[in-house]
Amino acid sequence: MKRFFRSINVRELLRPIGQMIVFSVGSAVVLSLIALLLALILNNTAVGENAMQKFGASLFTYTLVNLPQVLIDGLTIGFVYAAIALGYTMVYGVLEFINFAHSEIFAAGAFVSIEILIALAAKGILADASLGMAYTYLILAILAGMLASGILAVVVERVAYRPLRGSPSRLVPLISAIGVSFLLQDVIRLVEGLTTGQFNRIFPTFGNFDERLLFGKAALGATTINMGISIKSLIVILAAVLMLVGLNYLVNVTKIGKAIRAVAQDRPTASLMGIDVNRIISLTFLVGGLLGGAAGGLYALKFTRIDPFVGFFPGLKAFTAAVMGGIGNLTGALLGGIVLGMLETFAGSYMGVFTMGTAGTEYKDIFAFLILILVLIFRPQGLMGENVSQKA
Repeated sequence: MKRFFRSINVRELLRPIGQMIVFSVGSAVVLSLIALLLALILNNTAVGENAMQKFGASLFTYTLVNLPQVLIDGLTIGFVYAAIALGYTMVYGVLEFINFAHSEIFAAGAFVSIEILIALAAKGILADASLGMAYTYLILAILAGMLASGILAVVVERVAYRPLRGSPSRLVPLISAIGVSFLLQDVIRLVEGLTTGQFNRIFPTFGNFDERLLFGKAALGATTINMGISIKSLIVILAAVLMLVGLNYLVNVTKIGKAIRAVAQDRPTASLMGIDVNRIISLTFLVGGLLGGAAGGLYALKFTRIDPFVGFFPGLKAFTAAVMGGIGNLTGALLGGIVLGMLETFAGSYMGVFTMGTAGTEYKDIFAFLILILVLIFRPQGLMGENVSQKA
């Protein structure tokens, strides 16, 4: 046992945690300052007067009071995007092509997790479960979703990508990935339609996941706002942190990680050194699928309602996060996910107030795709662009 603990590289465990803290705090500070500055500028305009009439407080006060909750929500969805983005990053780092089917692998994990819990709820098991068993069932459901997504990712690689790996055109596997994405969407819809007759699935209510841990109150005019974080948001953040730390350790410390980096750097040389390239590529898809499946289960827990197309927008945003951070770079995927989640939540929370209802929450997705366009134009390699073969 002592030998086992001595073999653990503590530095590689702590490094990604430090990066998460830096990225989270940095994003929070920058976006908070921008929001407060805008509120200060608009405070004495018609926008500020509208806020005073609507909330009984100045626009600056409204922005400041809601800031802690906005930051928590942004961090939660940001970690989900980061977890999904890691799947894109792993595959691109090794094969240098975008696995657009990853969004449906994420969706498969969400559906497997939620269907298991729905089946348990239908038998009355969840209603009678103690708090400890409720968490056990949740963990088992997410693990099942991870397993299903991991297997699906390996099958997709074997069937749709491996035969095309030697193609002279890089467009061929890309087109195949897009085709597989649409195919999996319809397969999920067909399976759900035949087995349940329903396309929209709702996460069952059990345990204490919907409860909130309050850490403060703030007065906004005549209204008192309770600030806190829900149990399920806390679970999402903690689970995502564990996944990110685990993947960083796998890639940077273990023998498997060294083999992945070797294949990413130079496939022919890695093969000459005795590394089974096909096995490592399949393993890369497996790891990406496991992460995607876990992210799917966490997404279902957080947002409660899913449908066969649930993977499309989160997958596209996670791809944006990966590109923004530098696709092929694990640290970049983390940075991109956190920044994008924060930005999206800030836009959704304040855009309606700052525009007096002209542009509301429904326009928050504009920012994600605007960032994608700007990054591709001005810095196509991303903010931290480097290959996964280098230490992330």
